[in-house]
Amino acid sequence: MDVFVIFLILIVIFLVYKKIKSKKPKNLKLDKFKNKLQSTQTNIERIFLRDEEKTFSNPNINIYIGIYDNEENINRKSNIHRARLSKFKKSKLNDEMIFQDNEQRIYKFTNGKKVYL
Repeated sequence: MDVFVIFLILIVIFLVYKKIKSKKPKNLKLDKFKNKLQSTQTNIERIFLRDEEKTFSNPNINIYIGIYDNEENINRKSNIHRARLSKFKKSKLNDEMIFQDNEQRIYKFTNGKKVYL
């Protein structure tokens, strides 16, 4: 009987040791990547990035800068506007088409005449 109890205890110790050793260490970077990929905040950011890319690639899309926009949004929108001006030589801002000539001067058309800004 004593031999059986000792043998049973050794088997239990061996199984516990085997269970502890068999656990693979977690890859923290992989877990962080999975969590970021599945988060709703990341999906929302992707939607805004796609919208910004679409706005950047078409100078005819209106960029509206309102009085209630915060400073971060105003900077982002004005940077998109400046980038479109330098790339396409025109950009629509607050329902006005603004142009840039070869000498980097900015103008718009008012009543068929160039008005430099």
